[in-house]
Amino acid sequence: MLPRRGRLLLMATTLVIPACGSSAPTPLPTPSSSTCGAGAPVAGTPALTTVLVARGLSSPLDLQFAPGDRSRIFVVEQPGRIRVIRDGALVAAPFLDVSGRISTGGERGLLGLAFHPGYAQNGRFFVNYTDRNGDTHVAEFHGGPGTDAADAGSERAVLFVAQPFANHNGGGLTFGRDGMLYVGLGDGGSGGDPFRNGQNLGTLLGKMLRIDVDHGNPYSVPADNPFVSTAGARGEVWAYGLRNPWRFSFDAASGDLVIADVGQGQWEEIDVGLASRRGGENYGWNITEGNHCFQPSSGCNTAGITPPILEYGHDEGCSVTGGVVYRGCRMPGYQGTYFYADYCSHFVRSIRVANGQATEPRDWTAALGRGLDRPTSFGVDADGEAYIVDQDGEVYRIVPAS
Repeated sequence: MLPRRGRLLLMATTLVIPACGSSAPTPLPTPSSSTCGAGAPVAGTPALTTVLVARGLSSPLDLQFAPGDRSRIFVVEQPGRIRVIRDGALVAAPFLDVSGRISTGGERGLLGLAFHPGYAQNGRFFVNYTDRNGDTHVAEFHGGPGTDAADAGSERAVLFVAQPFANHNGGGLTFGRDGMLYVGLGDGGSGGDPFRNGQNLGTLLGKMLRIDVDHGNPYSVPADNPFVSTAGARGEVWAYGLRNPWRFSFDAASGDLVIADVGQGQWEEIDVGLASRRGGENYGWNITEGNHCFQPSSGCNTAGITPPILEYGHDEGCSVTGGVVYRGCRMPGYQGTYFYADYCSHFVRSIRVANGQATEPRDWTAALGRGLDRPTSFGVDADGEAYIVDQDGEVYRIVPAS
């Protein structure tokens, strides 16, 4: 499957019965002059459901919004295109098409998108893709703010990472509140991390990176990154010990970084980097998988390892899909709730995340999992409302059932 080992090939779009019995996409809410452009807030913790926003996408696996833009959301298609959903309608022409530059299938392809915080003024956005050799590129492009077409010829190389195997490419990108670009990279692939990249600070593989794309050429390493002064370490590294961080996001309120890291053979995990810690975490791979020894299989040294806040075994699923902390205004009672899923069993669950702890676990599969076959990502819009992306071609929005 896409986030794990790339054993499934890309499949043709399959239409499924959307939640709530609806047979057509539901328009995005019309922005209003109120403080909640997503619609009238519903008090308490109401029952939740999903509404279909768009269908007919080709293997979608990421959803983002451009800062300051409340009429559009952008969906990344693995074969190499970024699509626009404008006011609830899927725009026919792609926003960006780099399909001729990439390798795709399995865990390769166009994997991530992040808009610069100043996109409304500078039109800058960044993508993560694997080239025809399977190596990772982070590149900058330009698009006219408010227009539905970017300049495909504006590519500027930012970061190149050679990939030793075809899987575990990571692919996520996001800007933090500090204006820095965070990049998630898997351990390089194969199985079991044969080169022990996760624990090697001298490689970018198996890491969370933090770079400054507003200074330097093509970027600069922030002086306050945790390993800048560590001999032999790459200064870009923000955190390490990751296997395949398939989707990560910041809590817009706390600044905490929540990472869904796909496991090897037994355990899936969710990790948190507290904003107060300022990076430097070792999440354990390949010494540990979840809370359990991996290499060696027992008696491993866990000193200095930051354990996950949540794990689940492969009797429940096989590939964790992260995940957003809800900070929207339509459902104020769910503030601080982190929604996540599993790609294989297509469950949808949530926890509350506070001070690096997980509380109030809930299973939403019956309410939010209907219509899902292979959930690949979550995302939020400019109002902070949450969406689920399904690889079969659909995008759903989480809403109060009432």
